[in-house]
Amino acid sequence: MSMAASHAEGKRLNDVIFGAAAACKEAVAKYGKDKVTNATIGVMLDDNEELITLPTMAKVYKEIDIKDIAAYAPISGIPEYLKAVEDLTFADCRPEGYISAVATAGGTGAIHHAIMNYAEVGEKVLTSDWFWGTYNVICVEQGKKLQNFKLFDENQNFNFTSFKENVEDIFKTQESLLIILNTPAHNPTGFALTENDWDNVLSLLKDFANKGKKATVLVDIAYIDYAGEKNEVRSFMKKFGNLPKNILGLFAFSMSKGYTFYGQRTGALVAVSSDKTVIDEFDAIMKYTSRATWSNINRGAMELLLRIQNDENIYNAFVKDREEVHKLIQARGDLFMKEAEDCNLTALPYTGGFFLSVPANDPQKVADLLHKDLIYAVPLKLGIRVAVCSVPLNKIKGMAEKINNALKI
Repeated sequence: MSMAASHAEGKRLNDVIFGAAAACKEAVAKYGKDKVTNATIGVMLDDNEELITLPTMAKVYKEIDIKDIAAYAPISGIPEYLKAVEDLTFADCRPEGYISAVATAGGTGAIHHAIMNYAEVGEKVLTSDWFWGTYNVICVEQGKKLQNFKLFDENQNFNFTSFKENVEDIFKTQESLLIILNTPAHNPTGFALTENDWDNVLSLLKDFANKGKKATVLVDIAYIDYAGEKNEVRSFMKKFGNLPKNILGLFAFSMSKGYTFYGQRTGALVAVSSDKTVIDEFDAIMKYTSRATWSNINRGAMELLLRIQNDENIYNAFVKDREEVHKLIQARGDLFMKEAEDCNLTALPYTGGFFLSVPANDPQKVADLLHKDLIYAVPLKLGIRVAVCSVPLNKIKGMAEKINNALKI
């Protein structure tokens, strides 16, 4: 017997990431941490495999008065926080147009709000075939369908042909379309769209906008602080200025990775449009959805961001802390990619971020074979995800060859 409403019956969350992490934990208990390679979980670990928290962040947070942590925040977020998030999202690459933001429960909350308000029930949302599985969980929960285009072409470049075909296919039956693009430092591959890729994407959407169709582009920038120089990796954002009023740009901002504040679940959804009425509508519907979902967001985390952002000395120390961690992760990813090239392992193009991926015909089989070497990675639908953010450099060494060997069995 089920007591659940009919739309909730049978819901089961099968999270392969946490499943792989659980298997790794068992191996650590049996063989010891030094012998096990944990490439499963998307948090930053140091070379002793302890959770990294940025020192400046930790110091500032401890100095916040308890009243500024415990008090309610406005439903849409502290106004100064929202303004700071806009500045952090765009840096020196702010697009021309009307811009607004709403506080959310991490980057996941931003994605939730975008899908809730810019995708019709029963219709399709478009993202790539290499993607973070929670996109689909949110779509299913809300009665929407996730459709995938092929992210890579035969030369491992952005597959604009597949993207175009899928956009055209969906617009045959839908008047509006929400597109999710996770870039730069894509999860799970570390890939980033180029300036030319963005020109092609937006040009295509302009063509459909001229035909009266509505397009919303949600850019998931959760890992952008580990993608490279801040303005270089944000330069594409200027392209979202002065678009037709029926193209809306959304950016999912997260404090989880950039501030090593994963558990405090704070982020924002930032919107940009050439039409003020579109942004006024964004403000109204986001406030409504926030009230109906979590009421208001973690005030202490918003206060933390403001105190870092508003003091030049603190901010400079914080940026230095984060850059050291960025270098650590980048060195791990670069070593894996070099060794992959040396042993002729086909890894997907990695530019930066927490993860990289290797295509496989039978990902679960490969993952299971790696367990013999006490290597634990995440089997996805199309391949194996390696969380270089959590693997010390000495354990990265030789991993590519072992994955290559597993692929050949």
